[in-house]
Amino acid sequence: MNATLPRELLAILTETPELKMAYLVGGCVRDWLLGIPNKDYDIEVFNLSFEELARALGRWGKVDLVGRSFGVIKLTTASKQTFDFSIPRRDSKVAPGHKGFEIEFDHSITPKEAAARRDYTINSLMFDPREERVLDFFGGQNDLKNGILRHTSSAFPEDPLRVLRGMQFAGRFELKAAPETIALARQIKETHGELAKERVREEWFKWAEKSRAPSLGLHFLAETEWIEHYPELNKIRGVPQDPEWHPEGDVFTHTSHCCDALTRLARWQTADSESRIVYMFAVLTHDFGKASTTHEALKEGVIRVVSPGHEEASGSLATTFLQRINTPTAIRDRVVPLVLNHMAHFDTITDRAIRRLAKRLEPENIESLLVVMTADAQGRPPRPARVPETVQAIAKKAEELAVREKAPEPILLGRHLLERGFSPGPKLGEILRAAYEAQLSGEFYDLDSALRWVTSSALADERKA
Repeated sequence: MNATLPRELLAILTETPELKMAYLVGGCVRDWLLGIPNKDYDIEVFNLSFEELARALGRWGKVDLVGRSFGVIKLTTASKQTFDFSIPRRDSKVAPGHKGFEIEFDHSITPKEAAARRDYTINSLMFDPREERVLDFFGGQNDLKNGILRHTSSAFPEDPLRVLRGMQFAGRFELKAAPETIALARQIKETHGELAKERVREEWFKWAEKSRAPSLGLHFLAETEWIEHYPELNKIRGVPQDPEWHPEGDVFTHTSHCCDALTRLARWQTADSESRIVYMFAVLTHDFGKASTTHEALKEGVIRVVSPGHEEASGSLATTFLQRINTPTAIRDRVVPLVLNHMAHFDTITDRAIRRLAKRLEPENIESLLVVMTADAQGRPPRPARVPETVQAIAKKAEELAVREKAPEPILLGRHLLERGFSPGPKLGEILRAAYEAQLSGEFYDLDSALRWVTSSALADERKA
C-alpha cells in the first residue's frame, strides 16, 4: 500500500518518531485490497494523547483541531494536502439516535479493541506503513476475498445506520451477508426510526451512485426485513408478471435485474454522480405502480397478467419514496418524468409524439429516458440483453428532430408579437402557450410560418392597434 500513498503522507508516517503506532484504517485499506483508487486516507494513532499528536503533526504543516470532541486532527501540509488523524476512543450507547453516544478517549486502547468498534470486518482492517503489513484481527481479508459481509462484533446493534451501510456495501462490493449478520440486523429493525433522514439519504445515494451489483443491496434489505421501512419497494415483492414478457419472475426480481443491467450501460458508467443517482432511482421505482394495478385479464382469448396505468401510479409512488429518503427536489424532479414516461416506446412514434415526449420529460431528456428504457428491457433474463427496436426508433427520431438532449425551443417569442402590434399582458402569454403547442404538433417550423399561423387563427383578434 505504501506505493499508493502520497509521498508526503508516507514521509509523515515513517519519519515521525511519535507515530510509530499510526495505522491507515477503514475504507482506504479495504479499497486498496480491492484495487479501487482512493484519495481519502484515515489514520488512527495509538499511545499518544490528543495534545501530543497535535504537537507531532505541527512540524509538518497547519494543524486544525475542529474535530477535538471526536479526537480528530486535520493536517494541511505545505503542498495543501489535507489528512485526517485520530486517536482511538470508546463509544458507549447511552441514548437512542445517532447522537446518543458517550465518547471517551483512552490511551490504553489496543488496535484490536479499536478495530472491534468498526461495523464490518472488511472495514476493520488496518495497515502498518512502517512494517508494510495488514493488521487483520477479525478475518476481514478472507471475507473480502469470499464476498462476505459480516459484522465485526457484538457492538454492531449500537448504531442502526450500520444496516443501511450494509445495503450499500453489498451493492458496491458485490457482497452477501453472513447469516448471523442478517439475524442481528433483523433484531434491531425497529430502530430505523432513530436514524436522521440525512444519514438515510446518504446511504441510499451511495447505493445508487456506486453499486456494481445493486440487486445485492436490495436483497440485503429484504433478508434483514429492513425493506419494510420502504413500503413502496416492499409491496412489489411477489407481484406477478406475465411470464411471456417477464420470464425472470415477480416485479421485485425484475427491478433487481434492471438495476444491475443499468450498471452495465456505458451511459451510466460515464455519467456524473447526480445523473447516476437519478438513473438508478428511476429504474428502481419505475414499476412501483404494479403493486396496485396488476390483475389478470382476458386478452385475445388468453388469460394474461396486466398492469394498465402502472406508469402513472409509479410516478406518484416514486415521489413518495424519494421524499421518504429525503431526496432533494432537484433530483426528484428529474426522476419522476423518467418514471412516468418509461413506457413511451409502446406509443406510435411520430414527429409530433417525440417532440411532445421531449417536453414532458423536462427537466430531463430523451437521452436519459433511453438509458432507463434500455435497463428496463435488459432486466428480463433469460431473455437476451438487447435494445428493443422501438427504443432504437425513438432514439433515431429524436436525433432527426434534434430533441434528444432537450425539448424544442419556442420559435415564436413575445417580442415578435409586440413588434406586430400585440398588447402586453396575460392574453399575450396565452397566445404564446397556444403557439408552442401548435409548434410541437408540427403546425409550423420557422418564424414566418409561425406568424402566418397566428395571423390566420382566431388568436389574431387579441391584437390591439
